[in-house]
Amino acid sequence: MIKTSKILAISLFVTLACSTAAFADGNAFTPLNFDNASYNNSNVRTSATTATNTSTTLSGSAVTQEVTGSSDMQDAILKLDNAQVDVRSDLLNLKAKYADIDAQYKAIKNERKAINKQLKSTEKRIKQIEKAKEKIRKNMI
Repeated sequence: MIKTSKILAISLFVTLACSTAAFADGNAFTPLNFDNASYNNSNVRTSATTATNTSTTLSGSAVTQEVTGSSDMQDAILKLDNAQVDVRSDLLNLKAKYADIDAQYKAIKNERKAINKQLKSTEKRIKQIEKAKEKIRKNMI
């Protein structure tokens, strides 16, 4: 009964997670130069940072090139890349530290287990000696 309820809960979760794509409206990410007013806009907007539009004629048709992003955005991306490198190096350091502490923990845990076995065997020997002494005392009387 518990297994079937777990399987049912997991399947419902997976179904819900997969169905969220169907309910998404698609406006979570709007790329650069996206016209919010109309979805079927065939005109290409030019960036405000470009002073002139560069047009070239290929086979009689005009192609407009535009610059997306500025030096500020490129600097921001570079800063984010540097921050990501720093965070990844911190992660590697933490993983190494964790592995070291984990190894120490396992060694101490194994040592603790061995000493616990020695304690129990010693206590058992003491009880056996006590029982032997009691038997000897009863036989003396």
